[in-house]
Amino acid sequence: MSDWIKQRREQLTKLWSGWTTVQKIVFAGIAVAAIGGTIALLSVSASPSRVPLLTRPVTDPDFLDRISFRLDEENVSYTIGNDGRIYVENESAARRMRAILTREQLVPPRTDPWELFDIERWTQTDFERNVNLQRSITRALEQHIVALEEVDAASVSLVIPGDRLFSEDQQPVTASVIIEPRPGSDIRENRRKIEGIERLIMFAVEGLQSSHITINDRSGVVLNNFESLAEFDDLEIRRRELQVTRELEERYISSIRSALEGIFGADRVRVANINVDLDFGKFTRESEEFFPIVTRQNNPRTPFDDSEFVLNIPRSERDFLERFEGTGFNPEGPPGQEGQTPPEYLDRAGVVGSYNREELTRNFELNRTVTNETGAPSVQRISVGVALDGRWEWEYDDNGNVVMNPDGSISRTYTPISPEDLEIARELVEAAVGFSSGRGDQVRVQHLQFNRSDQHREEDDVFRRQRQVQQIILFSLLGLAALLALFIVVRIIQRELERRRRRREEELARQHQAMREAALRSAEEEGTEVEMSVEERARMEMHENAINMAREHPEDVAQLIRTWLMEE
Repeated sequence: MSDWIKQRREQLTKLWSGWTTVQKIVFAGIAVAAIGGTIALLSVSASPSRVPLLTRPVTDPDFLDRISFRLDEENVSYTIGNDGRIYVENESAARRMRAILTREQLVPPRTDPWELFDIERWTQTDFERNVNLQRSITRALEQHIVALEEVDAASVSLVIPGDRLFSEDQQPVTASVIIEPRPGSDIRENRRKIEGIERLIMFAVEGLQSSHITINDRSGVVLNNFESLAEFDDLEIRRRELQVTRELEERYISSIRSALEGIFGADRVRVANINVDLDFGKFTRESEEFFPIVTRQNNPRTPFDDSEFVLNIPRSERDFLERFEGTGFNPEGPPGQEGQTPPEYLDRAGVVGSYNREELTRNFELNRTVTNETGAPSVQRISVGVALDGRWEWEYDDNGNVVMNPDGSISRTYTPISPEDLEIARELVEAAVGFSSGRGDQVRVQHLQFNRSDQHREEDDVFRRQRQVQQIILFSLLGLAALLALFIVVRIIQRELERRRRRREEELARQHQAMREAALRSAEEEGTEVEMSVEERARMEMHENAINMAREHPEDVAQLIRTWLMEE
């Protein structure tokens, strides 16, 4: 062994010494790279492997944050890839967190429960595949039930036994479901909704029968025990029957009102009572009718019916004729032995017989109609009571004014309905409800004076208020007219007084002017100078200017005078 090692070492030394420097550098680089790769491979293989938490990446940031927060609460080490996939440290942690996320509804809504079968393992057995299948079916069924509007949460447990060799040994598939109804839901008493959930479960699991399904609520009450719901079904049926009856009665009431209110008035018609008895029994009736066969149709151009028909048409005919002549046949025993014919028939052995049979069979075709009828709610009896009121009319005097009673109310006269109008109203009501004497229907239309005390009191109050308003308006108008007349009279008096005062002043001014002019003339005649005041001089100048202006512009002066007169 040592010699072999020495030989190998000598060969390597001889080979190394024979290489060039470049060959030695290349060999050293390859050796270093091989050693480094081996070390890196060992380090990577020694590091713990990561297991995906979900088979699909989580693209919703909200779900990703909630899942990350839940993983932090459970102290589970995880990493998030660039594509949104979440990885945990081992498979046990992944299974535990999947159960928690499913329970708390943190699984993304588009995650398919059947993706569990996409992961193939070399060590997976048929039993594990069956368990995974059952889990996937259970999870999908829970998601279907929770998707219903009436269900807030659901828990499903399936028992799928294995296949047996003999059918009598095969155990049935069973399912137990616990649902939590939403607040305000009537799913506990509504049989149709429970049947819908039961049918959903039955179709979701192969081989599952409705008798092997149990649906409970959180309190443990069995919801699909339809025997206990029979009374609720009866109540629901009775409620629907009453609803149908009520709708029919309301339709009849509407027909009666539309027929009478347009004639007598809406406030004079009262449907006192209407009662419709309906038969909700179910029946099936089959009737068969035979009628002739028309061979020629009626010609519409002729004034009479020229159609031709026959009662039947031959379809087949069979004649059968059978004749026989000869001696009768007497049974005898074997050759050499006496027959067993009774003694009383032995003397008829040589009698010649005769036999004749005729048979005729004829088949005819007929027109036939077969009608099948299914029972529906039918009216058994109708009872209607209608009350009609007369007319109240106000009384008027000869002048057309309303007559008032001593207590301040309006005097009214009541006119009852005539028997002829009552008979017409009864016929209208009978036509509106489809009256049938054969059913025993009853229609009563009676005259009845309604109590209208409140209506009359309200009318009296309105009338009194209207009269008060009219009187107030009348007195107000009279007062305004009086004030206007007084104002006009006062204004006329004031103008008259003003005119008289102006005339007096003008007369005084004229007298003063005349006296002044006389004094001036006398002074001029005497040759003395008379001193005039400033006002007199201004007045004289104004007077002279007015005279000159009147001479030069007579039209303007006339217009000015007219304006003064109009103002006066």
